[in-house]
Amino acid sequence: MAKIKIKQIGSPIRRPESQKKILVGLGLNKMHKVVELEDTPEVRGAIAKLPHMVAVVE
Repeated sequence: MAKIKIKQIGSPIRRPESQKKILVGLGLNKMHKVVELEDTPEVRGAIAKLPHMVAVVE
């Protein structure tokens, strides 16, 4: 299956708890951390909920 790289570009400080939990679910917890995940609809949906905090790295 295809892989997708996600980079955290925003801080979870002063964000709702639900957004912090989405970041942890994606495997992100520190600024500028990059993780590689399977490209599934679930991962794409999580990215869509946090466009201000994560970026897709090509």
